[in-house]
Amino acid sequence: MIELSNVSKSYGPNELFSELNLRLNSGNKIGLVGRNGSGKSTLFKLILGEEQADSGEVMIPRNYKIGALKQYFDFTEKTLVDETALALAEDDKFSIYKVEKILFGLGFSQEDLEKEPKSFSGGFQIRINLAKLLLTEPNMLLLDEPTNYLDILSIRWLKAFLKNFEGEVILITHDRDFMDSVCTHTMGIIRRNAYMIAGGTEKFYEQLASNEEHHEKQKIAQDKKIKELEEFIAKNKARASTAALAQSKVKILEKMDVLEDIGYDSTLKFDFNYKDTPAKFLLEVKDVSFGYTKDNILFKDISFALEKGQTLGIIGKNGKGKSTLLNVIANELKALSGTIDYHGSTVFGHFGQTNISHLNLNSTIMDEIHSTNTKLPESVVRSICGLMMFSGDNAKKKISLLSGGEKSRVMLGKIIAKDVNLLFLDEPTNHLDMDSIAALTKAIKAFEGSSIIVTHSEELLREVCDRLIVFANDEAICFNGTYDEFLEKIGWDDDVVEIKKEKNVKVNKKESKKLRAAIVSEKSKATTPIKKQMQEIEEEIEKLEDSLEDARVKLSRDIPKIEKNIEDKFAQLEALQIKLDVMNKEFEIRMNEV
Repeated sequence: MIELSNVSKSYGPNELFSELNLRLNSGNKIGLVGRNGSGKSTLFKLILGEEQADSGEVMIPRNYKIGALKQYFDFTEKTLVDETALALAEDDKFSIYKVEKILFGLGFSQEDLEKEPKSFSGGFQIRINLAKLLLTEPNMLLLDEPTNYLDILSIRWLKAFLKNFEGEVILITHDRDFMDSVCTHTMGIIRRNAYMIAGGTEKFYEQLASNEEHHEKQKIAQDKKIKELEEFIAKNKARASTAALAQSKVKILEKMDVLEDIGYDSTLKFDFNYKDTPAKFLLEVKDVSFGYTKDNILFKDISFALEKGQTLGIIGKNGKGKSTLLNVIANELKALSGTIDYHGSTVFGHFGQTNISHLNLNSTIMDEIHSTNTKLPESVVRSICGLMMFSGDNAKKKISLLSGGEKSRVMLGKIIAKDVNLLFLDEPTNHLDMDSIAALTKAIKAFEGSSIIVTHSEELLREVCDRLIVFANDEAICFNGTYDEFLEKIGWDDDVVEIKKEKNVKVNKKESKKLRAAIVSEKSKATTPIKKQMQEIEEEIEKLEDSLEDARVKLSRDIPKIEKNIEDKFAQLEALQIKLDVMNKEFEIRMNEV
């Protein structure tokens, strides 16, 4: 168990944590959410001992091993397999099969094992670090955006690995679906403290919205009370007859714990600027093939017509040609054969890694976004900057000072500002936080034009895509259906995660009804004792809270003991709720299979 007690941390005037308290129990897998800059990565550094808290304690059990994913590269061996094997324990250093199993799961091939680690792309070098981390078999994993640069198959493998991981996990990721499928709890840094609930992100944000609404009502009432006190003091402090009473109001005001403004943007949203078009089909691709040489063809004979309002997803393993296909369609690269025809009224916006070089290095972020559409008022340009996580004075930074990820966000901001009817988006969710991704998803769904998206996010694919181009088995095929329909009808041939179910033997209605009744009876027997135990604990908590109220009135020394008892009871209740949720899910799956 890891515990943070009354931890405070500031960087100059920017206070990230104020007496933050957090306790992680055995088996907890925590999804850490929040806007960029809220302190998620700093929390990791405090737990790892890379930075020290200004005050408070970070308590970690003796011999408890914490592993974190490195974002830098320090490779010393000549082959991938030897480099990765460095992470094996001394008494396990000959277990090369473990090394190969993890490397294959992360998308490396048999031929890759003998390649030099430094010869791989940056994305694959991140995977090498991830493989080495997983091989150390730590008690806890701290993972900061582990899905960046992973393709769909590698993400599905990592998801399965983390589900079965027996230790604790704290996960920062912009992939909401990935987080929800892996984590038992969701936690956010809210007003410089940690707020955690059992369950996924949807439940967390619903509870957060409810809490914020309650906080806002309390804040309004308190502001009104403060104003009344201040007015009373101002009127009466100079009068001899009422000075004492005014002074008592001053003391009330001084002792008041003033509630903060929420400062959390729960209404984050934006829209793409749609340029009207009479076209039914915005784009037609006929028999397009491409290769950097005629002997090395990445894809061939791709044909499709993109109807207005449709979204096409391009999916598959990394390095197979997904981004290249998008660049060919966008005329960034020239096809070897075939034709690409746009309707005369088509105007597209292209977000991709290759066109970052089009940015003016001497411009500020605001100027660069405004240059795309000079009709936009400054307030709208600033809101786009804020959406892309350049708030306040950061919006006035020069492009030359930005990192690659920051430049990508500027490119996306430019597309949001432009009048278009066709969107080309290459991995648009990279470098965005969860709130910005949710806003982006809504904007794509609401866009009246068409979109072509390269993405590894299964959540985004499910939300927005009507059709697919799938890179698999050394070819690219068009699939006229959604992503879920693709998984059901075709699926990934080398998917190491999702084992397709054998078709259920058909049963008649009478037999099905009998089976379902048996499952309901079994569920009732299994869950009733847990529900009864939870009810008993809830009743005990109520009694303890009554005792605590009495103790506070009497200023009893038993207050800390009662508070500790209440906290323990809540921990028991939480553990039982998780157990019940898992059990209910298992029975739900069984019912669906009948």
